[in-house]
Amino acid sequence: MGGSAGSGTEDVFADGRMAAVLTGLMRDTEASVGFVYLLIPGDRMLRLVLLSGLSREIAAPWVRIPVDAPIPVADAIRERKLVWLSGLQDIAHRYPRIGIVLPYDFMLAAVPIVDDTTVWGGVVLLWPVSHAPELDAREQETLDAHCRLSARLLRRAADQDPPPPHPTEPYVVHPERPSEADPGLASAALDLAERLPVGCCALDLDGRITFINTAGAELVNADAAVLLGKRPWEALVWLNDPAFEDRYRAAAVTRRPTSFTVVRQPATSLLFELYPDATGISVLIIPKAGGALPHGGPPGPQDGPVPYEGSVPAATAAGAVPGDVTAPASVITPAPGTAPTPGTAPEPGPGPDSATAPGSAAASTPLPPAAPAFASVPTLPNRPGKPVGATAVYQLMHLAASLAEAAGVRDVVDLVADQIVPAFGPEGLVLMSVDDGRLRVIGHRGYSDEFIEHFDGKPLTAPVADAQVLSTGVPVFFRTYEDLRRAHPQAPRYEGRNAWAFLPLIASGRPVGSLVLSYGRPRPFPSAERALLTSLAGLIAQALDRARLYDANRSLARSLQNVLLPHHLTPLPGLDVAARYLPAGHGMDIGGDFYDFVRATPTSVVAVIGDVQGHNTTAAALMGQVRTAVHAHATAGASPGDILARTNRLLDDLDADRFTSCLIAEFDLARHRLRLASAGHPPPLLRRADGGAEVLEVPPGLLLGIATDVTYDTMELPWEPGSVLALYTDGLVEAPGLDIGTAMTDLAERLRVSTAPDLDRLADELTLHVRDAAHRTDDVALLLVRRPL
Repeated sequence: MGGSAGSGTEDVFADGRMAAVLTGLMRDTEASVGFVYLLIPGDRMLRLVLLSGLSREIAAPWVRIPVDAPIPVADAIRERKLVWLSGLQDIAHRYPRIGIVLPYDFMLAAVPIVDDTTVWGGVVLLWPVSHAPELDAREQETLDAHCRLSARLLRRAADQDPPPPHPTEPYVVHPERPSEADPGLASAALDLAERLPVGCCALDLDGRITFINTAGAELVNADAAVLLGKRPWEALVWLNDPAFEDRYRAAAVTRRPTSFTVVRQPATSLLFELYPDATGISVLIIPKAGGALPHGGPPGPQDGPVPYEGSVPAATAAGAVPGDVTAPASVITPAPGTAPTPGTAPEPGPGPDSATAPGSAAASTPLPPAAPAFASVPTLPNRPGKPVGATAVYQLMHLAASLAEAAGVRDVVDLVADQIVPAFGPEGLVLMSVDDGRLRVIGHRGYSDEFIEHFDGKPLTAPVADAQVLSTGVPVFFRTYEDLRRAHPQAPRYEGRNAWAFLPLIASGRPVGSLVLSYGRPRPFPSAERALLTSLAGLIAQALDRARLYDANRSLARSLQNVLLPHHLTPLPGLDVAARYLPAGHGMDIGGDFYDFVRATPTSVVAVIGDVQGHNTTAAALMGQVRTAVHAHATAGASPGDILARTNRLLDDLDADRFTSCLIAEFDLARHRLRLASAGHPPPLLRRADGGAEVLEVPPGLLLGIATDVTYDTMELPWEPGSVLALYTDGLVEAPGLDIGTAMTDLAERLRVSTAPDLDRLADELTLHVRDAAHRTDDVALLLVRRPL
């Protein structure tokens, strides 16, 4: 884990103390996988800093998580409580994004790391479904104790001057092992593996082969030395099918045995049995001829049935059907001279490659012929441009689901930048948007701001790759720096970059931007990877196009809202006032909630709050008309009940087809009286000078706009020094599954016990529970009025 961050500075991550806490937690709770996240100050992001029991590649979609994302650890941190998921169905129902990327059966707990004053981050643990349906008391106590210990370590680190830097990449925490292996036992284990009549190999958590016995190498027809350090589905052409990688992922995540059968010839097949634990996966490779095992062995696993078993043919040329166990050998393995399945072999050749359209001048080098069945099977080099497998497909699905929920351009930029770099392998990313005939950089990762300035603002007609792909609509791939220089001699090169993908972003036939990905090593860009990146660009283009429209509508809505709501509330002699308006977390950030504070006569002031049905510009426009009508009738000296009755007749004349709730409060500064009238609006709260608080039972009238001739009763009560009146809209007290009467009583209690020194602080306290925009489904308006002592 490394040493301390610097002289005199303790780094609880680099020195291994936080890793030791995670290891102890997983040991004491028997969890199979553990994640630790830090809440980065000022970033509103959760960063994965510790990972145990799973590969970085599988965890890549969750390396950085927005604090308002619908993800268990984010919910646990926001709500400061345990989130428990009891299995696949629970995960799919409550957190479909996770269910898309990890469609396997496991259990999950997420808890916050928190002390008395600070939320530091969160912990996520996974268990196999053999775990009990719920955490028991001992496990919950263990979780709490380890989270408190983590919080103390993080507090100690943060209190240093200067504090150590936060990890930029997650540390992988390996499980505890014996300090030294017994050489005699190791030799005996090797002899045992070599004597077996079946193949056996070991995979680490990344899926790479760390050992294979002689029988296993012979069965897969490859050199054992060549296979070491490689993933089977990357090294063996006939295993290059996402189904095989998916079985590895299922075993690694669920910690349950799984198996699959590969059909290589009609008379011969190989059964692969996977047995996972915290250190990796043991694999048995068993030849099956006509359904019989060698040496008269029993059919199937000797320890009972293996879950998830299935039969899948080896990777095929076009026309092969996954799962078709009776496919002939001529289909299962391509004949000499034919091209293998896209993405199963490297595609070397000079010059840039593009997804060619008819008539394109881009050239490609023919691929080497594939071997016939049971010939010497070629292996693929261990290279960064590996064929696209199940993990990449799942990551693409996760990004698609995330982009579908993105609202504005900033949301799209953050998702693309935070998801693509860890999940798809580039070291750098530049996202550009078309703006008035130029390409503007709207987001980047892995580059300095000074370097990015060279790209920003280039005309669409400029002779640069990121602009040219927009004119052709065809992505371009440069496998090496020499290829890039040959096509664009003046192109700037960022330090150590050696391969590039330039992807046009086209939505509904219109260019909306470009995406540039860069890699630290030369990259062959096999066909399947090009297809994946092209699909990725299409998803981003559609999301970016929707986001630009959303931002334009939101800008219009905000402008309208700014015109319709009071710019400021001027305190008047004898009254203090404060207000808050929080738009809904979704939609165009505009609704029909409104408030106003009107000097009606020299001795009276009228406060009004209301809510027009709907969340769009129509609701906002009607809200402006209602507010104007109330203002006019109030300054004419009408009583609160008469103001509502006259405004109701106006809505009938306008034929608005929308209902409006409204509450009028008139403060008589001469007589020190308070008069109230309501048109179906939530009742106000009153805190008296003696400290007591109550929900005022104002006579409820019909909503405005329901009937024409309606009268509204006015109630009157004393307005004493030190009293505080709270007017609010239903967004402050309504939530799914919460009784509104209970919520109003709770709000009155918070008003009673508050010791806020002024109304602004009090307004912040009363709206604290609805500050999280991601979970706020309605607008919130609050108006506080106080008579000073």
